Amino acid sequence: MKPRKRIENAINSLKEGNFVLVYDADGREEETDFIIGAEFVDEGSIYRMRRDGGGLIFLMIHNEVGRKLGLPYLADVFQNSAEKWHVLRELTPDDIPYDTKSSFSVTINHRKTFTGVTDKDRAMTMREFAKLASRIKDMDGAEAQRAFGRQFRAPGHVPICMASPKLLEERNGHTELSVALAVMAGITPVTAGCEMMDYGHSLLKKDAMTYAEENGLIFLEGWEIMEAWEEWQE
Repeated sequence: MKPRKRIENAINSLKEGNFVLVYDADGREEETDFIIGAEFVDEGSIYRMRRDGGGLIFLMIHNEVGRKLGLPYLADVFQNSAEKWHVLRELTPDDIPYDTKSSFSVTINHRKTFTGVTDKDRAMTMREFAKLASRIKDMDGAEAQRAFGRQFRAPGHVPICMASPKLLEERNGHTELSVALAVMAGITPVTAGCEMMDYGHSLLKKDAMTYAEENGLIFLEGWEIMEAWEEWQE
């Protein structure tokens, strides 16, 4: 299948609430992630990512959503808190082998969850966060943050990764790649993801491609998304 057709099929799959598999790049993480629009997540989605993925199950959000909610990057929180908790200075993530900065922000649970970690609880947290992200467009920052606090507590069992402000111009991680796909698909720019693991290491690209073929899923590489993003912006 030609790259352009794969992108079109992936966008349609996301619009329909289905999974897409995204491999970042050779020489980077070299990982394939399950990607799905967070607004479509249910407990079956979490179960599948947990069973067939096995990595961290997390949210990936557009930087504009994070800014409206006042969300920080966790690395910045650690750095700004190091004067009080000195050990945080020792934990500075300045040696990530595949990137310059982590995209991790806070971790959350929806306030109606119980432990927060069950398939049902994590699905609720992700889906309700996506709903909130779609509602805050017309709110000012203070109002959006109050709405966020009314619905969610932290820390929780759903980590949030926040895309770079200029998306794929600054960073080419799964967070940016999946948010760019969501924007092109016209869905809420909040996605859920999970890395595909194997015994002792990430699932090899060829095995992820085989999984996609056997399960009727679209497999994309990061460069395909970046090319499509450049065309979409023109």
